[in-house]
Amino acid sequence: MTTPCATTTTSPFSSLLLLPISPSAATPPRRARTPPPVVGHGGVRWTAGGRRRRRGCRAAAAVVEDGVLLPKEQEEDDEASSSSARYDWREEWYPLYLAKEVPDDAALPLTVFDRQLVLYRDAGGVLRCHEDRCPHRLAKLSEGQLVDGKLECLYHGWQFDGEGKCVKIPQLPDGAKIPRNACARSYEVRDSQGVVWAWMSGTNPPDERKLPWFEPYARPGFTDLSTVHELPYDHSILLENLMDPAHVPISHDRTDWTAKREDAQPLFFEVTERTPRGFAGYWGKQTTPHLRNHLRFEAPCVLTNTLEFVDKDGKEQCFSAHFLCRPAGQGKSMLLVRFGSTQTSPLVKVLPRWYFHQNACKVFEQDMGFLSSQNEVLLREKVPTKELYLNLRSSDTWVAEYRRWMDRAGHGMPYYFGHSTLSPPPVPAVVEQAPAGAVAGISASFPAKGGVGATHAPNPTNRYFRHVVHCKGCRESVKRYASLKNAFAALAAAAVAAAILAATRQLKAALLASAAALAAASYACNWVLSLITTNFIRTHRRL
Repeated sequence: MTTPCATTTTSPFSSLLLLPISPSAATPPRRARTPPPVVGHGGVRWTAGGRRRRRGCRAAAAVVEDGVLLPKEQEEDDEASSSSARYDWREEWYPLYLAKEVPDDAALPLTVFDRQLVLYRDAGGVLRCHEDRCPHRLAKLSEGQLVDGKLECLYHGWQFDGEGKCVKIPQLPDGAKIPRNACARSYEVRDSQGVVWAWMSGTNPPDERKLPWFEPYARPGFTDLSTVHELPYDHSILLENLMDPAHVPISHDRTDWTAKREDAQPLFFEVTERTPRGFAGYWGKQTTPHLRNHLRFEAPCVLTNTLEFVDKDGKEQCFSAHFLCRPAGQGKSMLLVRFGSTQTSPLVKVLPRWYFHQNACKVFEQDMGFLSSQNEVLLREKVPTKELYLNLRSSDTWVAEYRRWMDRAGHGMPYYFGHSTLSPPPVPAVVEQAPAGAVAGISASFPAKGGVGATHAPNPTNRYFRHVVHCKGCRESVKRYASLKNAFAALAAAAVAAAILAATRQLKAALLASAAALAAASYACNWVLSLITTNFIRTHRRL
């Protein structure tokens, strides 16, 4: 929907990557764009036993007051409108990775809920995906290497082609045939608009209608800035956070010029669509009701926020944020962030990409502490969110809509926490390597092609692990600045040594000045390295 506006504005989600939107003319739109409807099938409410109310007060959702989001009457309406169709998390496409970040010469281990996958490119550059388990003795195929485009298990050298069929077993006697069941389970993958998607069903062929397609990316002049982040909390917590514009001015105050504490205010929400596969609607600030962002959640884990307007020249412009949130196991998620616009900020042309990437990392680090604790409370309390949350009409509408959708569809997921119902994980979370071998496993395994040493050890709270190992551009920047840092330091030392041996005062002064400049350059390179790889810590949390 195209919305005219007369003031300079930014989408609050643009604070992640410094992408401003500056419409300035109140020109009526030439045409309205209606987002495509959500395609899908339904879900039913599955109720787990045991609700518990807060002691000393009524449950949040039962309070009927001005400003509280969910009065009891609305819950009853939701229950009456629940669909009777079944939802199945496996009958979906899941975002695995950005296509440009998939290594050409190594296998990539990834997870969807509790399914461990391995993604790689064969000799022809075609994307392939298998279950990350060798049928021989269950070793991880992602630990192996690519040999002539075939995936080789590191344990005994069994090799698998792109279809998952075993084509070589070194230990077989001459003339012996490879067993027919010596194959790795394969999953269909698609590269759509630069994102690799996997179809998780093992029984039904891929449903191409469900493959997400984002209309803004087909518009002329539309450019995007994409990043990958691995985060230490459940994907439902992540989605909740991303569809919550009310927290941006507080949590991300002064991260850039779009987020300021003094801008925190009541928001308006208008739900325009509810389906078995999600919901959609408009939201904005009550002080600027003419600026309407369109938000859409589509199962299983796609969230989009779009702001359209007409600029001072009468051209239709669009800013769109796409959050692709893959469930990567209990307490883990992987986020593919895509910010795009038909109107590019001059900063994007001047500043290097790594700067915007580290700024996005900073935003997620600002939220990481309280989101992780929120995850822990949900797992510990084991009650629906309506018994724990105090949702407000003026800030939490999308969060409540999402948890109510989980009520309708959660029965078809491995585990979920809905607004009124829940189904906790049947078993507690475990590390991927057995506890007895965790140290050895961590020392030998990396989530992507990286380096060695403590900086690169898998740790979901470490920025290098969460982003840099998943980003070719940032890895190359780290290598380049590390080399420059060492080179400048060596040259500075050489200049000092030469100054000591210099015969004249003028030459000594010149060499010492050169040494100081080289030392400053080395320090600047080290500062950039720190900016790319080091976690942000709030000032009031520093010791």
